[in-house]
Amino acid sequence: MTKTRTTRWDAAEHLERPEDIAAYLEAALEERDARLLAAALGDVARARGMSRLASESGLGRESLYKALSRNGNPELETVLRVIQALGLRLRVVPAKHRDAKRRKNRATVLRPTLHKPRGN
Repeated sequence: MTKTRTTRWDAAEHLERPEDIAAYLEAALEERDARLLAAALGDVARARGMSRLASESGLGRESLYKALSRNGNPELETVLRVIQALGLRLRVVPAKHRDAKRRKNRATVLRPTLHKPRGN
């Protein structure tokens, strides 16, 4: 019998275009889970390069790793600086509009998830 080899899927490897990054973060925001948003920002930060993002945001690389991890709890200031350094912006829209858009795009967007590290 042949053994099947699997590798861990990493969202950061699939977040290349600004449109993909924006859709990924929007999907994380729609889940209304701060930990998920922090992890999704971490995925995007790794995709762009954590050192580069640290330099562009004026934040420390190690503090970004910690804040944007699965167990991170970044302050709003950190989130805003990261969003700006990524060349993105946050936008507020009426819930009706967001919910209709969410239903329309649900099947076409990468959905962020929290994965427990192996061994835990």
